[in-house]
Amino acid sequence: MRYAAAYVLAALAGNTNPDVSSISKILASVGIDCDNAKAQKVVDALKGKSLDKIIEEGTKKLTNLPVGGGAAAASAAPAAAADKKGAAKEAPKKEEKKKEESEEEDGDMGFGLFD
Repeated sequence: MRYAAAYVLAALAGNTNPDVSSISKILASVGIDCDNAKAQKVVDALKGKSLDKIIEEGTKKLTNLPVGGGAAAASAAPAAAADKKGAAKEAPKKEEKKKEESEEEDGDMGFGLFD
């Protein structure tokens, strides 16, 4: 995702044909090392394509993604059942530690554009 984002930033800045060095420079400006092979893959996939068309295609793909919501309803059902049974004692809530995402875990969220 970072490579695609850097490509788009370069294009929005007026670079009509971003290359690996443009992507590398943008990533380096925020302290991210650039894998030239991945950057080249993005450049090759987007070469000669209109950013407007790419964004439009990506938006269509996003509309097909599930947004969840089932987990909240599923977790509320046991709580409601416990209330109905007249449970006088409440179990202490445990704090969940959120897994911090590292930059290496951002995955290739290019939505199939670069496969």
